[in-house]
Amino acid sequence: MTVSLFPRAACLALLAGACALASIPPAHADSAVSSASSAGSASSGSISDSIGASSNSSNNDRRVAAGPYRVIQVAQAPNKPGATRMVLRAALEPGREFTLDVPDRALAARRVLAGDTVQVSERVYGYEFAYADTAQPFFLALQDDWYRELTSRKVAI
Repeated sequence: MTVSLFPRAACLALLAGACALASIPPAHADSAVSSASSAGSASSGSISDSIGASSNSSNNDRRVAAGPYRVIQVAQAPNKPGATRMVLRAALEPGREFTLDVPDRALAARRVLAGDTVQVSERVYGYEFAYADTAQPFFLALQDDWYRELTSRKVAI
């Protein structure tokens, strides 16, 4: 008999909450728990599979900086059925641009359209992408080692 361990979203919420609480002063603990629990309902993916350099980027830097980003383009992700590719350009640093591939299920409740603003927040586990107008997270790009740790594994009993 095999049993699947925690669903990935539940594990992510637990890990994000624990890490957020461990890295912030007690006065901000409530907001960290709130962020972790709302992020737990968002979809996640690894940074290496989700974030890429834009073909228009001057330096092809894969690094992402926290802050607001304008959505320049939205299309089906090439060679990734069931995923949407967004081109994001930093609102405060127009030369910084990257692509973000997001599973369509992450955008089921609300689409992201060209012209929208997305808020990117750097977290200990990677990056949180949220709708700028509501601050509601819709996707977490996790550092590859974090993402591997959240993979469901079957346990034989």
